[in-house]
Amino acid sequence: MGTPDFALESLKALYEHGYDIIGVVTNIDKPKGRGMKLIPSPVKEYALEKNLAIYQPKKVRNNPEFLEEVKTLNPDLICVVAYGKILPQELLDIPKFGCVNVHGSLLPKYRGAAPIQWAVLNGDKKTGVTTMFMNAGMDTGDMILKQEVEIGEDETTGELWQNLSKIGAELLIKTIEQIEDGTVKRTPQPEEGTMAPMLSKEMAKIDWKKQTAKEIKNLVRGLNPIMGAYSYMNNKKIKFWKVQILSQEELLEKFKELQEYKEKLKKLEPGTVLFSDSKKGLFINAKEGIVQVLEIQGENAKKMPIGDYLRGNSITVGSILK
Repeated sequence: MGTPDFALESLKALYEHGYDIIGVVTNIDKPKGRGMKLIPSPVKEYALEKNLAIYQPKKVRNNPEFLEEVKTLNPDLICVVAYGKILPQELLDIPKFGCVNVHGSLLPKYRGAAPIQWAVLNGDKKTGVTTMFMNAGMDTGDMILKQEVEIGEDETTGELWQNLSKIGAELLIKTIEQIEDGTVKRTPQPEEGTMAPMLSKEMAKIDWKKQTAKEIKNLVRGLNPIMGAYSYMNNKKIKFWKVQILSQEELLEKFKELQEYKEKLKKLEPGTVLFSDSKKGLFINAKEGIVQVLEIQGENAKKMPIGDYLRGNSITVGSILK
């Protein structure tokens, strides 16, 4: 049971290791693009390619027909990876060896829908993958295996997502092998844990007055490639896809001509454009540092390196991002 490309890696691993996949459950096809054409999930596409039986219930709770279908299939084990729906207890009770979940965090930290994104948004130095036996709670089941990874300083959610999807697939196979040979160990979770709720569109707007340079960088990489962090300049929306941070000293070292404005710099409002040049780049004043923009996207335009953007668009020094 799974939906996005994160789950696809686990399905591939099961298939390539020769497991008998008697059914693949995934979310319904979603309309996408201008033509609102129905697009199957990555998991469904792979299942079609391999001629696997596909099930796409609109809901799994209070759905006796789907429950009966699963009972008829009589699976030994159900593997759940980023499926996107909470499973009822009566479904969890069907397979002989239970339901195993691959979760993109080191539980009990980041239970919920967006563990990978929140690890990056919060500027964590490490995260990982946990496999667990599922119960009716939100990622509260007994843990089986864990693998820890370091998060790079510039790593985006998209990059970490790819990395963890592969680790998750490997961990799932190890977990199943332990279930098969009877060596699997269950570690109960503590009741306390942190949540990783769904992301909201509202959180994507940069708050120059409140957020520090480091928090802005974490927001940008945490929302890449999901939705992008944004700001307004002259009432036009600008998205930031990649930024770097500098100290004021590093900025003055880089641009000697700004030395005479050193004292003025300290008094400038956060969000003020300090430097804007197609060759040297775009630098914006922020709390506790300077934000250097590396990749940007104008309103109704494509994302591009800052040099390319500034060759066709002018951003005035002294203007303030809102």
